[in-house]
Amino acid sequence: MNIKLFDSELKVMEVLWRGDATAKQIAEELKRDTGWNVNTTYTVIKKCIAKGAVQRSEPNFLCHALIARKEVQQAEAEALIGKLFDGSPELLFASLLGSKKLSGKQLDRLRQMISESE
Repeated sequence: MNIKLFDSELKVMEVLWRGDATAKQIAEELKRDTGWNVNTTYTVIKKCIAKGAVQRSEPNFLCHALIARKEVQQAEAEALIGKLFDGSPELLFASLLGSKKLSGKQLDRLRQMISESE
């Protein structure tokens, strides 16, 4: 994926990853959750459309996500690793382990994920 989404665009995508919605529905939800006005939401939706992340159709300016959440998560994770950890997933993992903020359950899940990937 070579589409870079900004935080504001991710807010729109979060709504659409739950299902298709009209621009009006997106605006209502984001007004409630973030305080955005309608014009702000419509502007961000148009940016998402221009980037190829969202498809618009009629009637009622129905919006549909063209990229999956997992695809964006993977791209963002790779960008984070490249930017902050010299491209090394091991350094990211070491940072997580060194933070001491992982519960025993979370550590067990990470062990399981590593085991499954081998």
